[in-house]
Order: sequence, then C-alpha cells, then structure tokens
Amino acid sequence: MTEPTSKVIPGSGGATPAGALPDPIPVTPPRSHWRDVWDQFKRHKGALLGGIIFMLIVLAVFLGPFFWSIDAGYIDIRARNQGPSLAHPFGTDQLGRDTMARMMAGGQTSVAVGITAMALALVLGSFVGLIAGYFRKLDGPLMRLTDLFLALPLLPLLLVMVMLFRGALNQAFGPETGIFILIVGAIGLTSWMPTARIVRGDVLALKEREFVLAARSIGTTNTKMIIRHILPNVMSPIMVSATLGIANAIITESALSFLGLGFPPDFPTWGRLLFDAVDYLQQYPERVIWPGVAISLTVLSVNYLGDGLRDALDPRIRGR
Repeated sequence: MTEPTSKVIPGSGGATPAGALPDPIPVTPPRSHWRDVWDQFKRHKGALLGGIIFMLIVLAVFLGPFFWSIDAGYIDIRARNQGPSLAHPFGTDQLGRDTMARMMAGGQTSVAVGITAMALALVLGSFVGLIAGYFRKLDGPLMRLTDLFLALPLLPLLLVMVMLFRGALNQAFGPETGIFILIVGAIGLTSWMPTARIVRGDVLALKEREFVLAARSIGTTNTKMIIRHILPNVMSPIMVSATLGIANAIITESALSFLGLGFPPDFPTWGRLLFDAVDYLQQYPERVIWPGVAISLTVLSVNYLGDGLRDALDPRIRGR
C-alpha cells in the first residue's frame, strides 16, 4: 500500500498532502478614514498634549464647583486680600471672595463664550463660503463683502457695537444674558471671514471633481449637491477653523473684559479678573498670574489642537 504523496502548494508555507486545501492567506482588513486621521493625530505630540490640557481645563471649570464648597460670589470682608492658603489656594480678592472659585466661574463663562461665538462664526463662514464657491454669480459680491469685513479694525468695531447695543439688550434679556448675547454676537459677526475664504477655495476645487460632475449629470439639485456631496468634503477645514476660532474668541472676550466693556463686575470671566487685579498688581501680583496663566494655557492648547487636526485631516500629509 503506497503512502499518500505530498506536494508544495504555492502560498501554503510548506508541504501539503495531495487533495488538502492550503491554509488561507491572511487578509488585512481595510483601514477606515478616521483610523488614519487618529494615527496621524497621535504623531503630533503637541496636539495630543494640547487636547489633554484643554480637556482638563474644561473639566476643571465645569466640574470643579461641585467639589469646591465656596461660592464664587460669597463675600467675606474679614478674609479680604489674603494670599494663597489651604482655605483659599489662590487667595482672595479685595472683597474677600475666593479667587479659585471665581477662576472656575470665570472659566465657565470664557469657554462658553469661545465655543458659542465660534459656532456662530462657523455657521456664517461656512454658509458664505459654500454659496460663493458653488454659485459663480454670487462669488464676486460675497467675496467683496468678506474683504470689507476683513478690512475693518476688529477691536474698535467691537467696542462700538458693545456701546451701541448694550443698553437695549440688557433691558430685553437682563444684564447677564444681554451682555452674553451681545459679546457672542459681536465676536461671531466679526470672525467668520477666514472660514468663508477657506471653504470657498475648497468648494471651487470640489466642483470639478468627477463625483460632482456625475451627480450633476443625473439631475441632482443644487441643494442636494451642496448638502450631500460638497459639505461633507469640506468638513476638514471647518473643523480646523472651529478649534482656532475658540482661541480667538476667548482672547477677544478677555480683551473686552480687560477694557471694562465686557461682563459686569459681579459676573466673573478670566478677562474681568485681570481687569479687577490691575489696581492691585504691585501688592498682590498673583491675582494677575492666575487668570493670565489660564488664558495662555487654554489658547495654546487649542492652537496646538488645531495644528494637529489640520495635519491629520490633510490627505497629503497623512500619506507621507
């Protein structure tokens, strides 16, 4: 009786008995787009660190008050102008209010203003960029309008808007809500131009792509074309503009509050804390340090986060 013969089957990695199936060749599963984005983002150490720092700051200002029993508005004249201690880690101000509690309350306002103003600027800029890039007849007028807003001096324009509309909005919504709406609206209405120019450029390039021409050839309407085909492909620059817009909005709000035209004295923000601490700079310099460090860390972390997202979402860089 003869032994079964064996033969080598290519790709099987060795001798395989005759008639037996070879071992399957392993197939690598396809990588998703967001997996490639995450892998590229992880390579940017500054962006990774910036994202972690920004998340920690947001968690500290929004969750910190649940663990810190002192209210930001509690006045204790006996404890005024105290330095850092166990009872008051950041010291107290001229009215005896706890600086650490006011830092957390001010951070909530500053971050909320930054995110809300960024969202408003993003919606306006994306809309103008999409319309200008897709409809050739509207491109010229909308871009000239964008250039006009870019030519306006930002800070004087914001000061004029605050002075003109503060009273009316305060009467309509109350002092705190009114000034919040005014500052968010003023920053958002004067910050949409860079997003509009970036989105317009990408739309002009996408209009000549094969999938857009194919969709147009089957009768796709302009609205569906923009929403289903154009907008998803310009989300990358929009996301980058969103991160950078938060930093710009926080700086602008801090500048307005530092000039005394932002939120009222009993409504803390990081810029307002800087403004209140200027008169005590020589005697108590730490009052300027705390809000200054908070603003700097937040802006730097968001900027690094935006740089990392820009590199991760750019296919030319991701393919290197």
